Amino acid sequence: MSTTSTAAPSWNSADPGSVAVMAWYGETPHGGVPFLLACSLGDGAGGPAAAADAVRHLLRGAGLSPTGRLVDATGEPGPSGVVVVPGAASLALPGFDAQFVPPPEWSDAVVERGHVYLVFATRPWPSGTEPGDRTVLAAFASDRETLRSAAHVLLPARTPHTG
Repeated sequence: MSTTSTAAPSWNSADPGSVAVMAWYGETPHGGVPFLLACSLGDGAGGPAAAADAVRHLLRGAGLSPTGRLVDATGEPGPSGVVVVPGAASLALPGFDAQFVPPPEWSDAVVERGHVYLVFATRPWPSGTEPGDRTVLAAFASDRETLRSAAHVLLPARTPHTG
């Protein structure tokens, strides 16, 4: 459900440390949605506070704003998006990319929808808990402060069949 990847920052600032990317499928009033949550583990040299600042910088560098407002980037040209292959996926943003293993229902929803709802949180993952723990994920991903201070983006998703 999750993997960690270190972002490749292109700035001389505290780095975000390890970044966890977690995929899940959720039902909404508009049907099933493939969600992604990306967040720092707060384990960079400067700790959680510096990691939050580094993530905000990373998001601004990728043209995203951590304001809690949804941005539809599905029609935007550029390098941002998600590529899904059998058993794996990759999230790409300017200055950041990560590979992860999504659950099968998530991959099926991506094929059906053609996009992913990304929440890139500036708040670090709760200290002392494992990324991917479903109970912690549900609480963290629905926390008002997490949502308000995150970038929310509909990203295009590609499979080998859609190019």
